[in-house]
Amino acid sequence: MARFPGGDRYLITMRVIEISAFGPPEVLRLAESATPIAGKGEALIAVSASGINRPDVLQRKGLYPPPVGASGLPGLEVAGVIVSGDVDALHEAGLQLGDRVCALVSGGGYADHCVAPVGQCLPVPNGLTDIEAASLPETFFTVWSNVFDRAELKAGETLLIQGGSSGIGVAAIQLARAAGATVLVTVGSDEKVAACKALGANHAINYRTEDFAEAAMRLTAGRGVDVILDMVAGDYVAREVGCLAEGGRLVIIAVQGGRQAMFDAAALLTRRLTITGSTLRGRSIAFKSAIARELRATAWKWIETRVVKPVVFKVFPAAQAAQAHALMESNQHVGKLVLSW
Repeated sequence: MARFPGGDRYLITMRVIEISAFGPPEVLRLAESATPIAGKGEALIAVSASGINRPDVLQRKGLYPPPVGASGLPGLEVAGVIVSGDVDALHEAGLQLGDRVCALVSGGGYADHCVAPVGQCLPVPNGLTDIEAASLPETFFTVWSNVFDRAELKAGETLLIQGGSSGIGVAAIQLARAAGATVLVTVGSDEKVAACKALGANHAINYRTEDFAEAAMRLTAGRGVDVILDMVAGDYVAREVGCLAEGGRLVIIAVQGGRQAMFDAAALLTRRLTITGSTLRGRSIAFKSAIARELRATAWKWIETRVVKPVVFKVFPAAQAAQAHALMESNQHVGKLVLSW
């Protein structure tokens, strides 16, 4: 707590990781800030763990500003205990003060306290630590929204995941397998091939030694894949269109390989393909709350029965956020990186 100048009152402060200037990981620094107050429809969470995601890196570089009205601090997912909030909204959501939850937020997750919309809070699945729970929201919300809602992946279909060892990738592998799909992934090393197969991927393609589109066609006996989850875009799109099955769906959720893409548009007509995409951070609370309800009804049961498991690669003390970002940018990890408070 910090004393007001010339008085005896105290202002409640919290520890945060702030972006001191746009740039490399070293611009992240531990600081203090006023603790936010939960408003209508919100919960204040005493955070014990914060998940790290690729959008945090982009925000640190000045390439992904938070939505209007969101906290300027990085961090899109947290886990901890509800310490205050809208009691009526909590009751309606089946939650109460003192509950352990994980939550999706639009910013402010790199802090030891964070305000989250109640609808975006989910109970920590039985048997999970807060570290494990903090690794879930951003990736699970993203995968569910894009693979199951937008692309409508069904049991018996084949999913190709670009970047199978990423946080998104390890979640998508497990959720798709739990739903009865066949899963192909691309990765950048033989070690990651083994890691993704251990998580349930039916096939893993090392894109450094093999063309993923040719491999996908071979592995599906020339039929092609039904759904592709793409975080690359750029020149991948043309090859992805080429390896989609009739009626296939391509979902683009990031453009790490570039914003511009050229592809055979006639293939969309003759094979009735769909190319779509989305971002999650700027969507409404109502939209995200609907995803939370779907996750709680389906994926949370898979987690609690150990059909789906969190994949945490490394935990860093919050003060070492810069080191965590450096590891993320090295692409040497498999699964999620988490900050501990």
